[in-house]
Amino acid sequence: MTCPVREAPTGCATSPAISRSRCCERRPHEPAGVPGARVPDDRLDRRLLGEPGEPSRRRSGGAGFRARAAPQDPPESGEPFERLLQDMEDVVAPALLHWQHPRFFGYFPANASGPAVLGDLLASGLGVQGMNWNTSPACTEVEQQMLEWTRRALGLPERFRDGGVIQDTASSAVLVAVLAALQRATEGRSRETGTGGRRYAVYLTSETHSAATKAAVIAGLGLGSVRTVATGSDGSMLPEELRARIEADRGDGVTPLMVVATRGTTSALAFDPLEEVGAVCRSHGVWLHVDAAYAGVAAVCEELRWVNDGVGYADSYCTNPHKWLLTNFDCDLFWVADREALTGALSVLPEYLRNSASDSGRVTDFRHWQIPLGRRFRALKLWSVLRWYGVAGLRDHVRVGVEHARLFADLVRADDRFELTRDPCLGLVCFRLTADGGTSEAQHRLMETVNAEGTTFLTHSEADGRVFLRFATGGTFTRDHHVVEAWKALQGAVTEG
Repeated sequence: MTCPVREAPTGCATSPAISRSRCCERRPHEPAGVPGARVPDDRLDRRLLGEPGEPSRRRSGGAGFRARAAPQDPPESGEPFERLLQDMEDVVAPALLHWQHPRFFGYFPANASGPAVLGDLLASGLGVQGMNWNTSPACTEVEQQMLEWTRRALGLPERFRDGGVIQDTASSAVLVAVLAALQRATEGRSRETGTGGRRYAVYLTSETHSAATKAAVIAGLGLGSVRTVATGSDGSMLPEELRARIEADRGDGVTPLMVVATRGTTSALAFDPLEEVGAVCRSHGVWLHVDAAYAGVAAVCEELRWVNDGVGYADSYCTNPHKWLLTNFDCDLFWVADREALTGALSVLPEYLRNSASDSGRVTDFRHWQIPLGRRFRALKLWSVLRWYGVAGLRDHVRVGVEHARLFADLVRADDRFELTRDPCLGLVCFRLTADGGTSEAQHRLMETVNAEGTTFLTHSEADGRVFLRFATGGTFTRDHHVVEAWKALQGAVTEG
């Protein structure tokens, strides 16, 4: 399905970009007294990719980085911390792609904020191990409360209550979902015998994140288990094609195990139709995992709740506050409707971890909900963000990103040398250069020219054999004028080229 059109939130202009009042230039939610919450103006203007003319070396950190950073051997005696900070400034920072720069518009945003940094600092300083409830009860219980707060803020269904856990990324989320699906499909036999020689199928599309394929491989299902379901012209899964593939597999003695549906694909924000896909899954007893890594957090805004339409069919669901909700990487929120399928797949209890609290059955041990044993106190940074900004502040941040995408799309429409490849959706604008032949080579050349200049960063993708450029808004420090400046950089690159 395409990105649904919704009315703009109250207070955001909908008139053409050039004449609109700058409703998003000032952010009501912006902290004004938290160290690190604001970036000094001189740092905002620093280059994304180091010095001009050296983007490849600078971005890779390759030639010269190790030689410049340190001698061949580690220091025998300690050094003042100021010397490390100076090396950070002189050696490390110029070799980074600066994801927090206000003109970073590539991939999807990776928000950092002052409150989240301080929450992470507190977690690092405490240095607790949250593998069991008894190893730090507050580590578990704060996390449980943050998952419940966020579930309610996003309007997720009641069936996910008490089924939430923080994973590192959506890649880990889909992996544990595959293992839970195997546990349910085999009634626990997979713990003892693995797949037992049986064949299973995992269904996705060409637009699904590659992590789903990797999860099938890691789980021992093999690449042969992956079924690529056809999509419509907008890149979304075709439910009838899914039904046909499932029925064909059943006829061939293959067990349909899981469907991975995406709400907001990485390439161009396609939305698999969960109502129809979910109905197919339910009728065939297939686990439905929903990956809403980028788009899911937008549901914090009432007018954007459509991003989770049909999620009531999901057996598992994940979304990432570390993309668009002002919470530093890494922080993936994962919910499962049947927690016993998950813990049944992942529980291993050596004697040295046995304790009376766990044996009582009255507490949650999150080590049974993930691949690693150890776990950090990630919930502290999410707690810090929710406490500082409030849900209203998070709504404001998301709405600013949506408005910035509309602003950029209006600028593209006003220049006949460019075209939108689809309507802007949430914080993503997909567009192409039509001048210079409009070839894929022309798109790459334009992107590389702009990125090499060093003050704006874009990425690309491809659909139907045609390359297009992606402009992803939502940065913590991005303002209207940064969007306009990025557009001028694009126009300048075309004119000079």
